[in-house]
Amino acid sequence: MNNHKQNRHFKWKPFQAIAAGLLLTMGAQTSASVSNPAIGQLLWSEEFNGTSLNTGAWTATDGNGCQISLCGYGNAELQYYSPNNVSIVNVPFESGTRALAIQARNQTIGSNVFTSGKVDTKGKVQVQYGMVEVRMSTPAVATGLWPAAWMLGVSPQTWPRNGEIDIMEMGHKASSRTAAGSPSANNFVGSNVITYQQAACVPGNESCAASTAWQTKNWYVSSTPLTNRFVLYRLYWTESEMRFTVVDNGVERNMYDAPLPVNSTALQAPFYLLLNLAVGGNFTDAASPGQVSAPMPGTMYVDYVRVYQLDGKGTVKLGNQTVPEVGKFGVFTDTTSVNNKLVAGTSSDIFLWNGASSGAGNLPPYEGSNVIAWSYNAPGQWFGGGVQSRQARDLSNFRNGTMKFRIKIPANVSFNIGVGDTYTNQNWVNFPANTTTHGLLRNGEWATATVPVSTLIGPKVALQSLLDVFMISSDANRLPASAFQFAIDDIVWDSGTTTTPPPAPTGPTYVTQTSATTLQFTANTGSWADVHYTVNNGAQQNVRMRLDGSSNSFIAGGLKIGDVVRYSFTYWDTARNYAVDTAWQSYTMK
Repeated sequence: MNNHKQNRHFKWKPFQAIAAGLLLTMGAQTSASVSNPAIGQLLWSEEFNGTSLNTGAWTATDGNGCQISLCGYGNAELQYYSPNNVSIVNVPFESGTRALAIQARNQTIGSNVFTSGKVDTKGKVQVQYGMVEVRMSTPAVATGLWPAAWMLGVSPQTWPRNGEIDIMEMGHKASSRTAAGSPSANNFVGSNVITYQQAACVPGNESCAASTAWQTKNWYVSSTPLTNRFVLYRLYWTESEMRFTVVDNGVERNMYDAPLPVNSTALQAPFYLLLNLAVGGNFTDAASPGQVSAPMPGTMYVDYVRVYQLDGKGTVKLGNQTVPEVGKFGVFTDTTSVNNKLVAGTSSDIFLWNGASSGAGNLPPYEGSNVIAWSYNAPGQWFGGGVQSRQARDLSNFRNGTMKFRIKIPANVSFNIGVGDTYTNQNWVNFPANTTTHGLLRNGEWATATVPVSTLIGPKVALQSLLDVFMISSDANRLPASAFQFAIDDIVWDSGTTTTPPPAPTGPTYVTQTSATTLQFTANTGSWADVHYTVNNGAQQNVRMRLDGSSNSFIAGGLKIGDVVRYSFTYWDTARNYAVDTAWQSYTMK
């Protein structure tokens, strides 16, 4: 099934990433939580009952994709998405219900002869695990309309490495409905999961996108059209399994024959929500406006989107989760004292870009027990690699600081050091051969360079959204003439300012273990409060807590006995009229 809704153009060849035998095995496990779910508390909902779209949670798209250099959004879609096509209205066929209305129209904007609407929660609401439920109605899709409720990973990695979860979509090509007996497009709804899989890297599928829907039963066919009436679409999601269902006239039916095993770390990360009504494109049989037969205007209604806990798992985080780093930030270091740091394989990845010229080296570390060591083996070819964070990092506090690194490389090798943001902007600083630059003594032994951040980022790189926090490459004008080994270690960003430890706790904040897998954070402060926590020294999570009356609370799920949770709070002290940071504490799950 073609599903090209992410902002990246690619040639796509469907690929079955999950073997049928594995699917059947997972489905046979009667203890699977997604098959026998225990639905817990409501974590977050959007009821669409107001007078207009809640812009605190949703953003309406304005454009046809060309504004992000991706005309047609990579799918050859025919519509222009306009905020004017998005509204909150009284539902005409269900008295007393207000809902989000997304309408497709015969309307010309520029080169597009159709308009429609799309909203998403990127940077505002993100979900990780739980049960996601969408109550929605679709218009008659016929040929050309493509309604969808779906999710994308918040990871700054490009699609499909960030992952895509399609809770529901309609408007499939006739060829896609063949396996179901060629039902009407108005009676046929499907779901899908797309991830990056190395095995899917074949000619014609350069993106390496792997689709669980390819040659796998992933649909529901209703005896009556699904249009102009509300149906429930559900995603049950844990760290190990996913299950997609449709609740039609009170009866719940599975999309896939069995739960899907979560076979990618991308599916274990937070996702944001999207709702849209596309017109035409590769997913449908309408490649041109004249092939669109769907009645216009056509309106998709969404009564609500709700996220519940599932077997004690599930989190919803509000707002931008990229918190500015302070003090010293370690990119790759073992012993240097830092305020926060990346850990290779956990919160960062180390990439070697050209395996044809370089491989693993054997030089020992400068400090600690870890080192980035490579061997350059192909004179005359380029080399390069770097450290990439698994989530965007805000280093805006480092604008007047420095980036320090240690390197051992032959004196006659010219190289570049660079950084890159999530917007694909990059900047590079050259280190000529046999020349002392930014303090780097070129004698072939371990030496230290200290680069001002203002020089490192140049005029375009966005410090508030860094992804490639350290890169090294050969100098294109002076490629090495002989083989050599080189190593990099102790990479640290320094803001140039010291940070004092947070004050001792002065407010009513505490944690309570509510089950074997959940820990509740509480702050009875009378105003807003945030909790910051890590699990087993993993990536720090920063969450705006739910305020009910004078008490703030947040429940962290997916924990297990023995997990060490470090936490602190930031809250508004109403009596003293300023924010308070509590000291870091720890709790071991019992």
